[in-house]
Amino acid sequence: MHKHLLALGLLMMSAISVAEEIEIAGPQGPLKGTLLVPADAQRPPTAIIIPGSGPTDRDGNNPLGVRASTYRLMAEALADNGIATLRIDKRGMFGSNTAIADANAVTLQDYAADVSQWAEAARAKAGADCVWLIGHSEGGLVALQTAQSMPNLCGLVLMAAAGRPLGQVIKDQLAANPANGFLLAEADAAIDKLSAGERVDVTGMNPALAPLFNPALQDYLMSVLSVDPAELAATADVPILVLQGEADIQVSVEDARRLHAAAPGSTLVLLPAVTHVLKRVEGEGRAANMATYGNPDLKLADGVVSAISDFMSGRKSTSKP
Repeated sequence: MHKHLLALGLLMMSAISVAEEIEIAGPQGPLKGTLLVPADAQRPPTAIIIPGSGPTDRDGNNPLGVRASTYRLMAEALADNGIATLRIDKRGMFGSNTAIADANAVTLQDYAADVSQWAEAARAKAGADCVWLIGHSEGGLVALQTAQSMPNLCGLVLMAAAGRPLGQVIKDQLAANPANGFLLAEADAAIDKLSAGERVDVTGMNPALAPLFNPALQDYLMSVLSVDPAELAATADVPILVLQGEADIQVSVEDARRLHAAAPGSTLVLLPAVTHVLKRVEGEGRAANMATYGNPDLKLADGVVSAISDFMSGRKSTSKP
């Protein structure tokens, strides 16, 4: 375990919060993140925000068109509520790009190990007795995996997190687009093979599917596709908040219900007209929904931050079964 935390200096100071760039040792280079602590707070509740799939950075953005800054906005709002957060760049990406030579050569278990290290660093830095994990989208699966062995864990916040094995989620996402109809049989067969722990030969595969089943990604895919998030939730012996937008076109309300059912003591909060990036959509249709992904000036939807801060403080959140 790498336990040494290196402070690189203050990034921002205001009357509300103080942001600090911190790092811990990774396999080949440092892992980096931003710790945001409410100003003058003594031993504040502390949470790690775990990013979702793909090249998603610590602020919740990626070069594929997502510019919602969901994690940065969340960290700032939670600081206003007296909660410290650490938002992180994943191993091999962005500020953590030198931690490993190939960002694709990382498994679910690797990400969980990194989060456990981050938790100890954040706990020491903020003076917290325990640390909360806030996982968004695929970050929810990382949070659940981490919870299986992480000490000093306060609880889990699962935001827009899959409640079924990701293989089934990917199948449903592909099937939701009628234009993918001619690809479904080939894609389903590849997903089933990876879920069984077998690599897929992409020679001759339809070029439209090649990026999804890139051989460089297959070790990671095999590590996540066979894992059932609901089973992990059932064995996580900590408080759990399941937070889900009802207008999410990537993860369904049924996923949230499945997680909640697996952990009967958990809290379920469903937010009407809220998208995958936890912002309120105005209007109907996919275009309006996707517009929320590219707007960092659009605030987080009402109810998101209050549900998390209420849960972490032990106050009862408004839930909708």
